Amino acid sequence: MSTLHCPSLYQYTRRLTREVMVGNVGIGGTNPIRIQSMLTSDTLDTAGCVRESLALAEAGCEIIRLTAQTKVYAANLENISRELRAAGCNVPLVADIHFKPDAAMEAAKWVEKIRVNPGNFVDKKKFVERDYTDYEYEEEIEKIRTAFTPLVLFCKEHGRAMRLGANHGSLSDRILNRYGDTPDGMVESALEFARIARELDYHQLVFSMKSSNVKVMIQAYRLLVKRLAEEGLDWNYPIHLGVTEAGEGEDARIKSATGVGSLLADGIGDTLRVSLTEDPVYEIAPGFELAAPYQPGVVQSAAPLAVEAPDAFNPFEFNKRKAELITRGGVSLGWNEPVRVVLPEAACKALDPAVMKDFMPEISYEDCAPVELDPRDAAATAALAEAPATLVTVKDGIDMPVVQAFRLLAAVIPTRHSILLKDTLCNGLDSLSAPMAGGVNAGALLCDGIGNAVLVRRETAPDKAARLGFNILQAAGVRLSKTEYVSCPSCGRTHYNIQEAAARIREATGHLKGVKIAIMGCIVNGPGEMSDADFGYVGGAPNKINLYVGHTPVVMNIPQEEAVQHLVQLIKDHGRWVEP
Repeated sequence: MSTLHCPSLYQYTRRLTREVMVGNVGIGGTNPIRIQSMLTSDTLDTAGCVRESLALAEAGCEIIRLTAQTKVYAANLENISRELRAAGCNVPLVADIHFKPDAAMEAAKWVEKIRVNPGNFVDKKKFVERDYTDYEYEEEIEKIRTAFTPLVLFCKEHGRAMRLGANHGSLSDRILNRYGDTPDGMVESALEFARIARELDYHQLVFSMKSSNVKVMIQAYRLLVKRLAEEGLDWNYPIHLGVTEAGEGEDARIKSATGVGSLLADGIGDTLRVSLTEDPVYEIAPGFELAAPYQPGVVQSAAPLAVEAPDAFNPFEFNKRKAELITRGGVSLGWNEPVRVVLPEAACKALDPAVMKDFMPEISYEDCAPVELDPRDAAATAALAEAPATLVTVKDGIDMPVVQAFRLLAAVIPTRHSILLKDTLCNGLDSLSAPMAGGVNAGALLCDGIGNAVLVRRETAPDKAARLGFNILQAAGVRLSKTEYVSCPSCGRTHYNIQEAAARIREATGHLKGVKIAIMGCIVNGPGEMSDADFGYVGGAPNKINLYVGHTPVVMNIPQEEAVQHLVQLIKDHGRWVEP
């Protein structure tokens, strides 16, 4: 089967791209998957940027990004680059550009790569509804061409690479009005810039499609690769992966693993970043952990499949698999039922429901009594063809990666049967930590619409395993069990201490089940990435906070030390507050 975004949903094949050089580091082609991060220091703080860069390099970071919000900030990249090279650090630098073409031109003198956000480079973003005629639309494209062409020509002449990084949260009004707030709009936004670059015979391009919504992010990347394939064989540009505004702690690692892991399983991804609202050095280890199974030379799959398999799901649109209603252990399973958390019986008995509350597992594995099979076993799957609706899972120890095995299972058994996902098929542990395995395996499948229950075994502590199960469901956006946070990792544009603020906000609001709060460093992506959030906490000026309800700013320029209190009051005013 071919979906144009990958050769097969059931066997791993890495997407073959052209090589793009970023300084001395090759991206795509036969190169390893590269691990990136971004500085949190102010770009005018040369010493801080150098110190942070050296720490990232020591941790193994292969490409480092810095913000360059104006020409003044971009000019200081010369000093940062010079001091880093003098210190013996040759990690390539990337300038992150929003709104300012002149800043991009200045930055290109001093760094190895320019990241352009297509939604912010020329177009307006004021969330204004307007009907663009074809003529007006083309006029705006021409404005982009005029502003973008000098940068392309400079990068071409001086050997600079460029990332066209579309963000779900920063689509322009023009794109939003024609395509809506959709993956299609994200892809088209980047392709507009790519077409201009190609007209100038410039091909040192890398693409990204980031979102804080994991399902949107996965769909956007798949659609991008499909569109690139449709454009022609020479549109084989490398891809940078990342879930933006993933947050901190276990939740952020699971969320990143879900989005990035799903795409890596498709063979998509040549560089990646695990974005955390933490010291950037902590992004590197989970990045390498995610990439490790997919690095060149690592065996990914067994021999070619001997079974014919139809499409298990639509990779470009989320639809939950429509299993019929069944009952196990007194608990309902099926299409309209919540995805359930399953632990072994011994683990369930070790937990106190009064302590676990909303995180108490709902069914024991023994009560589930699933049919276990190898999805490649035609006789075993044929036995389910006429059988009443039941619960099915992949048996342990088979020589297939977890994601591909469960996708194949979903393809070869009737839709009426429910599926019990597992976070591992190994009898022992492998290289993935419990949170990462949960995201990469179970989380990715849930985003494909596959799975009616999740068995967690990688985490052996019963209380941690139960919470991990519910965290996987929340990361995949299929079930909320606690407050949901969208939290940016911070950068040189951030106007306040976001790590400190995030901790205070979590302490004050962590009991508000189902409430979604966005914690954003600045307005670049803030309002857009808050589209799914109930409330937003956004840096508007140095140590000043703007509070939002959805896209709408409602309280402006609050001193940071008072902002959490005002946020709590805003939640109360909108009837979403409950006492802890």
